[in-house]
Amino acid sequence: MPKNMGGVDRTIRLLIVLVIAALYFAHRLSGTLAIVLEVVALAFLVTSVIGWCPGYMPFGFTTRNQAPPAAGA
Repeated sequence: MPKNMGGVDRTIRLLIVLVIAALYFAHRLSGTLAIVLEVVALAFLVTSVIGWCPGYMPFGFTTRNQAPPAAGA
């Protein structure tokens, strides 16, 4: 399971998690919307921590900077 998320992607996802949490604890979210956004926030939190997004896999997508090839390779 190689990492496929870059630092910017992970940071944006964590900021989204913080915004959703702030809205929830400020009682601005309720009902079905709150549940859906909590699930999204949990998924964003987990993928940000581990640095791997399964949604990127089918498309071969990555936001992680690739290391330049070694000299002489």
